[in-house]
Amino acid sequence: MRLFSLSTALSSAMIALVSLPLQAAAPAQQKTQVPGYYRMALGDFEVTALYDGYVDLPASLLKGIDDKDLQSLLARMFVASEKGVQTAVNAYLINTGDNLVLIDTGAAQCFGPTLGVVQTNLKASGYQPEQVDTVLLTHLHPDHACGLVNADGSPAYPNATVEVPQAEAEFWLDEATMAKAPEGMQGMFKMAQQAVAPYAKMNKLKPYKTEGELLPGVSLVASPGHTPGHTSYLFKSGGQSLLVWGDILLNHAVQFAKPEVVFEFDVDSDQARQSRQRILAEAATDKLWVAGAHLPFPGLGHVRKEAQGYAWVPVEFSPIRSDR
Repeated sequence: MRLFSLSTALSSAMIALVSLPLQAAAPAQQKTQVPGYYRMALGDFEVTALYDGYVDLPASLLKGIDDKDLQSLLARMFVASEKGVQTAVNAYLINTGDNLVLIDTGAAQCFGPTLGVVQTNLKASGYQPEQVDTVLLTHLHPDHACGLVNADGSPAYPNATVEVPQAEAEFWLDEATMAKAPEGMQGMFKMAQQAVAPYAKMNKLKPYKTEGELLPGVSLVASPGHTPGHTSYLFKSGGQSLLVWGDILLNHAVQFAKPEVVFEFDVDSDQARQSRQRILAEAATDKLWVAGAHLPFPGLGHVRKEAQGYAWVPVEFSPIRSDR
């Protein structure tokens, strides 16, 4: 009887085991991120950072620092550099209530498949390209200007006036200057010219001198050096200020700590260094919000003065609040 009971129990256990479902494999990993936009309030203005993508830049493009110090600063901020430094490209959409202003436009098709999604993220953020009435360019490098046009050459922002610093237009859009430029820069001239061409044809390309207020609440801040007419834009509303500074610096891990470090593509390295040191000092002293085209997305935050150099204090992810 005992033998029969044991046999029955074992049989029942085996049947139960066989009846158990096989362990399912985990679902496939998801390789996408959330849409690349981040929003904050600046007084009565609405600021939306737009991610265009990234480009891996060789650390050797940073000049005026020995390799040991360079690698130490990168490692200090946990920035990998073996395959190039991952460098964000950001644009900014600001709704002032009177104007919908896009500052820089991303690289579009000019720099490969890791870039070119400013317009996609602009739409994801709730706006349409046709609603943009003003495009402000910090300068005419391809990663800032190529997004002005669609792949077929048509204007990406058909209802916008494109405002560009006069010194930029005189440099990048001038055939004689292009002819005298080094061969390696010829392509950059051509891309800048192609980007603005449809707006010039519509009489919507407006070069300006770098002084005064361009739009209500939007002032010009000359910051030349990276390019001849590089310009930053200071937005003010409700007692708050945001400086959209373009390419004041290209590498947050190195150039905050050592503002004297320059970038190989600076047209005038000494002037770029002077502009960076002045802008960083003003941003820290005046406690400005800043927005950087190549700061880690969303590229919004503050600059803090340190005993030596500066530190980057990025924005904290936050809802849009009306109580502060």
